[in-house]
Amino acid sequence: MAYKRKELENMENLLGGSKKKFVKYEEGAAMFSMGLHSFMDLAKEAKAVYRIRRIVLVNTEIIEDYLENFRDL
Repeated sequence: MAYKRKELENMENLLGGSKKKFVKYEEGAAMFSMGLHSFMDLAKEAKAVYRIRRIVLVNTEIIEDYLENFRDL
């Protein structure tokens, strides 16, 4: 069964007006306009995942650098 994607209207309010360095999977998926599982796979490929006790954080700076490698010139 497919799940409907949640659209976040106020991304600026979610981020508090500033760019976060570490985000949870849900925030990162919304930030990069991706599905949750696609973002999870991308973060693992980029080695940007930090596990702290029961929380998983993703470094957005590493993700952005990783995505730059796939840019077409």
